[in-house]
Amino acid sequence: MKKLLLAGKTILGAGLLILFLQSCKNETKQEDPKEVAEDANEAKFDSIDSKEDDSEFLVDQAEINLAEIEIGKLAQTKSTNAEVKKFGKMLVDEHTKSASEVSALAKAKNFTLPTSLTEEGQEEYNKLNEKTGVDFDKKFADMMIDGHEKAIKKLQDASKDAHDQDVKTWASNNIAGLTAHLEHAKLLKQNLDKK
Repeated sequence: MKKLLLAGKTILGAGLLILFLQSCKNETKQEDPKEVAEDANEAKFDSIDSKEDDSEFLVDQAEINLAEIEIGKLAQTKSTNAEVKKFGKMLVDEHTKSASEVSALAKAKNFTLPTSLTEEGQEEYNKLNEKTGVDFDKKFADMMIDGHEKAIKKLQDASKDAHDQDVKTWASNNIAGLTAHLEHAKLLKQNLDKK
């Protein structure tokens, strides 16, 4: 009788374990869109390092555009400062245009791009969204300076080092626009620091 009870408990335990493992298997964690795109490009161009490097650059540009668009929208709705709202609108307009150019270039080169905000981009957005008033405006200006400095560096590097001529040309052509954004952000910060 004890053996029968023990066997029953063992079977029940094994059944519960299988159910538990199945439920864990079905709960797949949402992968970061940037990682998904990079993995897809790596699989496509595993033996062609030059294509992989160029695809990583375009993935970065797509990530930057997605973040700038969302942060620009946030600035338009959350800020009470007219200059910050204006800068936010310009970001949305300019980076939407850039995103469509990057998308067209990536499509022509058979590169995969992220289509939604990355985990890092979402974290930055959330940090900014926690702020209000002048604190929001100052954090926004700081983010724009930091983000544009990094983006310009990536464009400068790609304008020299990209293997694909179209990618190299696109990078060169976009340095001036982002430099203008950076100068605008610095001016915005100066004005906000006076408050």
